[in-house]
Amino acid sequence: MQFKNENINGLNIFYREAGSVDKPVFLLLHGFPSASHMFRNLIPILENDFHIIAPDYVGFGQSAAPEHTKFNYSFENLTNYVENLLNKLNITKFYMYVFDYGAPIGFNLAVRHPDQIQGIVSQNENVYQEGLGTKWEDRKQYWAHPTKELREKYKVAFAPETIKDQYMTGEKTGSVGPDGYTLDIHYTESSDYAERQSDLIFDYQNNVANYPKYQAYLRQYQPKLLAVWGKNDPSFIYPGAEAFKKDDPNAEIHLLDGGHFVLETHWKEIGQLILKTFANTNNL
Repeated sequence: MQFKNENINGLNIFYREAGSVDKPVFLLLHGFPSASHMFRNLIPILENDFHIIAPDYVGFGQSAAPEHTKFNYSFENLTNYVENLLNKLNITKFYMYVFDYGAPIGFNLAVRHPDQIQGIVSQNENVYQEGLGTKWEDRKQYWAHPTKELREKYKVAFAPETIKDQYMTGEKTGSVGPDGYTLDIHYTESSDYAERQSDLIFDYQNNVANYPKYQAYLRQYQPKLLAVWGKNDPSFIYPGAEAFKKDDPNAEIHLLDGGHFVLETHWKEIGQLILKTFANTNNL
């Protein structure tokens, strides 16, 4: 594995790269509050069969994090930077792994360039109303009637215990190592973190509004889709995985005994499912 940086529109974008450039590209799109390090266990499983690209978004991980008053922290804009990174690397076809915040970015790419998508791995992300847990009802009220008080209230999402709970909830005691959430918590200590992430929480309403557009993409193009979800996730609940079957007959669903960050405990199983589904197929 190599650790690289590219200047995209004046901002440094960090990414992990592994595997031969002669292999099909697999784009790994992380979620909140993590970064590309969430794929640290998965990459070694995939790198013999794929050329791996795993970027940190603007404002996350090791990439540039301009202040929220100087950068538009929206999912549409984060997609722009990922798209421009792919263009700079001359990547025109790829498989993608979408998790959490990676879903709107990945599906934005799919809607913009459907011919570039060779297959999708979905893990605890959402493009269906059925997949939104109860906490999203409060978020909808905030989106409809935003106040400074509610913006401050939702900053609890960045508290160390909240982040740790995201990793632990739905997992067996002692099964989740501290590496992932400890690094995530460290990143929350950076300047302006809470403000730029608060902008993204507010902007998430646009992702929900885009669900019909993402579903239309699935209906029209019917990509091979592997959903590997932690079934005990209270945030993106597993009916969101099962809903893919409504629009994409090529969707394969696997509900695993884990939580939101099920990759932390089931990376071997997920890796083998990816290889079984996408490696050495006629689509490569």
